[in-house]
Amino acid sequence: MDSVEKAGRLRERLASGVVVGALVGCLGFGGWLMALPPEGRDGAEGAPGPVALAQTAVTAGVPAALPDLAALIADREAFLRAHPKDAESWAVLGAAYVEQGRRLADAGWFPRAERALRTALRGRGDARALEGLAVLANARRDFRTARAYSEAALKADARRWTAYGPLIEACTGLNDHKAAKRALDRLLELRSGPAVQARAAAVYRDRGWREDAAAALSDAVAAARTPAERAAWLERGGQLAFERGDPGAALRHFQESLRTDPDQRAAQAGQGRALAALGRTTEALAAYRAALAKQPSPQYALELGELYESLGLGQAARVQYDLLRERVRAAAAGGVDEELVLGLFEADHGDPAQAVRRLRAEWLRQPGIEVADALGWALHRAGDDEEALRFAERATDKEHGGGVRSALFMFHRGMIERDLERSGPARRHLQEALRINPWFSPLQAPVARRALDALGEPPRTPLPR
Repeated sequence: MDSVEKAGRLRERLASGVVVGALVGCLGFGGWLMALPPEGRDGAEGAPGPVALAQTAVTAGVPAALPDLAALIADREAFLRAHPKDAESWAVLGAAYVEQGRRLADAGWFPRAERALRTALRGRGDARALEGLAVLANARRDFRTARAYSEAALKADARRWTAYGPLIEACTGLNDHKAAKRALDRLLELRSGPAVQARAAAVYRDRGWREDAAAALSDAVAAARTPAERAAWLERGGQLAFERGDPGAALRHFQESLRTDPDQRAAQAGQGRALAALGRTTEALAAYRAALAKQPSPQYALELGELYESLGLGQAARVQYDLLRERVRAAAAGGVDEELVLGLFEADHGDPAQAVRRLRAEWLRQPGIEVADALGWALHRAGDDEEALRFAERATDKEHGGGVRSALFMFHRGMIERDLERSGPARRHLQEALRINPWFSPLQAPVARRALDALGEPPRTPLPR
């Protein structure tokens, strides 16, 4: 089946439930409004206010606007002071804490979220609380725990469609792509709408079906019910565009995402990525700095540090690398596993042997494709190319679940093969990296070009006489 036909089938399948899904969504939205106390329905002329909007978002597993989240948190905290045994409100509050921590890259919210969700669980808020704990575990990059909680939520309520989202994410993090696809198929049977389309896009991207992923995200953007939700799907569309080597299209997605929701800091970091690829480095640096000021993610600090380093600004790069270490420590205090980004940083800019130790432990905990790639690269940087290649192959071979088309993964494999003097495969994979995305890294893309030039053209084999 070609990509056009697959995309067509996806659209038919998702669209088949649009009318019913929209009606159910409206009924569900109205039900939530009826359940809210009067202060939760504070919009003009009956329109939902910020508390209602945020509550609808967090209970449906979609992004919420930061001001609305703050209003919901204040509202539920006040309500629970008067009604401390309300399990449903504890579950909603816990979900709001998780979303707030995720949006701000502040793991300090996560212990509060766990306490609220466990209080809900003790108060018989079973399926909703279990699902919230699954979302929290994913935010902490604890995919085994997330999978267990998602499955428990579905055991408590088999038709709880929102529990399939965290289950898909957890299965992907554990490199169980077949289970992720089964969960998606079941979700598509139960529900349609933008949140489901966005989940489908993530699965298709991981399987290497870029056109299908882009089509699903486009439909999610068109059907999004709030600016925060629309901005999140636009940002993911920008990620896809950048991954396929189209920084111009990526930049347009990121800019529109920020216009829709100025608090969408992932889009601001994406702007930095795309602007750097387009050679607009001054603007790229400003975009990264603005993103980090409001959402100090270790990943953004690593990207900005490498951009500085590519410009010969070593001292500025070291400032960002110090920030990365600081943010990883803060995340660990909130129970977040940032070993992946720390391992990649140590492999390229610190102690490769330490990177190997960290990433081996991470691989035992959760053997996802990203961890396989990072561990392979760390082993290469530490001088063990034979073992490094085994992990690089896992990250790039569909047979092992490595269906995602990643320029970085191909670059890592090509460089390992080059040092093993496997010139043919090295040349092929370095070419593939630059074909997928010539701007995949301001620091490593030039290395790939130089390595490819040094390998030269393949030797010509004389034709048999």
